[in-house]
Parts: sequence; structure tokens; C-alpha cells
Amino acid sequence: MTDLTEGRRLYAIGDMHGRLDLVRATLERIRLDLSRRPHRHPLVICLGDYMDRGPACRGVLEALIELRGSDLPARFLLGNHDSYVGAYLRDPDWYDRTYHWLHDAMGGNATLESYGVPDASDTHPAATRDAFAAAFPAGHMAFLDACELGFQLGGYFFVHAGIRPGVALDAQERDDLIWIREPFLSSSADYGVKVVHGHTIVPEVEHHANRIAVDTGAFRTGRLSCLVLEGEAVDLLTDAGPVPVPVRADRPTWRTLWMRR
Repeated sequence: MTDLTEGRRLYAIGDMHGRLDLVRATLERIRLDLSRRPHRHPLVICLGDYMDRGPACRGVLEALIELRGSDLPARFLLGNHDSYVGAYLRDPDWYDRTYHWLHDAMGGNATLESYGVPDASDTHPAATRDAFAAAFPAGHMAFLDACELGFQLGGYFFVHAGIRPGVALDAQERDDLIWIREPFLSSSADYGVKVVHGHTIVPEVEHHANRIAVDTGAFRTGRLSCLVLEGEAVDLLTDAGPVPVPVRADRPTWRTLWMRR
């Protein structure tokens, strides 16, 4: 039988959105799990969206940079919210979706606030650009620039938002990898791998035949979910240890979620 995780134990963490308290608790839970159930080849995978909406975006980046330099191997994916930092610094007036990054719905104003730049507004986005540029450390920008768009490991493909059905993994476009919802979420296609993603909030971790959704809306619900993958096992990491997450028989119902993204 093929080892779906290539002899590794994988810890995939959903969207963090400035919730440093939950990030610290999740990393502590991972280390506790490893002390209880040692493994020679663990890997932490952060699925992106470290910035925006929550109160401690700067602290989250600092914690992840510290994790990158620790004895616990980790890989970091780029989320759509993370991508706006560089875009704002290059052109503060630019935006490509319904709302500007500094609008409350996007939460970029919370990111600036965490770096000591208050009162950022989509009404006058250029007004806070220079102060943010001065406050945002080069090391933090280097961390975001180094984040991956997606990668395959064994029988899994890890990505922030998802993939476009019908397109080969190595031909996926950046915009889809960090932004896509449909037609990905409703697709029942066999991708040849199981896609592990965040981006779209679900009430609880959803395990489907072709994908696993891990974003449980930490910034709003106070629940930052961590998936544990090892061989054939698919578990949710809890305070009591790993709990199996079986494949759902029903189709996704993400359109009915009460949490707007």
C-alpha cells in the first residue's frame, strides 16, 4: 500500500488571520502531540492568510518566522490576504476585488494597526502607505515573498484556496491558487491527489473525497484547526489528541455559511 504522506506526519494549520493566541496554542498542541507520539519526520504546513482581520498580525508573522528557524520543520503557503501587503506598498490605491485591502471587509486596516499605523482607511489608502512601509520590517516582507503557492507531498496537494478543475497541478495559475472558490468547491473530480486547503470558512473541518477544508474562521470563531495526516490517517488535532475526520457522504454546502469572506 502506498504511504500517502511518504513516511511523514503532517500538521496542516488553517487560516490564522492575526490570532496570535490561537497560533501559539496550536503550535504548543503540536509539540505536545509529538512528545506523546514521537515521530522522526514531522512537518508543519501553514495554509496561508496570516494577515488581516485579527488583532496581532505582526505577532503572527514573528511567531512563524521563529517557527521557521526552530527544530520543527515547517512550510508556509501564501494566502490571498498575505499577497496584499506587497501590492499595497507598491501601489496603495490599487485593488482587484470588490473591496480595497483597507476596507473592514478585507481587514488590511487591522494589519496596519498591528504595526503601529492606526486609522488606515480605504477612503484615503495612500495616506498611511509611507508610515506602513517604514514600520514593516524587511524580514517580514522577505518571509511573505518566500511563501509557496502550493506543493504536492505524497497523495496530497497543499494550497491556500484550491485548484481549477481540469488544469494540471503544474499549470495552475497564481490567482486560482490563492483565490478560487467555484468551480473547485463543488467539483467531484478526481485530481489524482487530495487537495488540502483553507480560504473558505467551514463550520468544522470538512473531509471530502477529493479535498479537505481546514479554515474554521479563527478570527471570528476562536477556533484555529490543525489537521494531522499520517499514512492513511486523517485526524483533527485536539487537546485530547488526534480525532479521526471521516470522509463526508454529502456534497459541500459552503454557499449557506453565515460567515462572509
